[in-house]
Amino acid sequence: MSARLPVTRALAALVEHVTGYPCGWGELPRIQLESGEWEPAPLPHTVLDSLPGEFTGPPLWDWHADAAWSYQVTSVGERDDQAQWLADRVREAVVGRDHTGWIHKLWITQARVINRELTYDAAGETSVSAAGAIVSYVQRFTITVTPT
Repeated sequence: MSARLPVTRALAALVEHVTGYPCGWGELPRIQLESGEWEPAPLPHTVLDSLPGEFTGPPLWDWHADAAWSYQVTSVGERDDQAQWLADRVREAVVGRDHTGWIHKLWITQARVINRELTYDAAGETSVSAAGAIVSYVQRFTITVTPT
């Protein structure tokens, strides 16, 4: 069965590369200052959370088993339009296609991506914090991989 960590790393790198903004893994992304200290990344940014996976094919102890790893990407901004714009970029990064296939390659060591799917999209419905200072937009994706 394909390991999850390489998929998580590849997905976070893809989201950061295409959006041009930091992506945290299950937490607020941080940036390193010149002093070497770390501080929370400014808005906008994304947060990648792992969700339960699904497995198909042979038994899990067989290295040929496929795995469908699910993730939630939360786009966070200061304004509604900013969060939606960032979510549009995330959607393009993960499931965007053209006539030749996926627009952006998702390179994973020792695995081949066999499907990418958007399973939930906030459909323009952003969530505003109680203080009204943070706006978030949620999307869920499933990345199915098979061992190489």
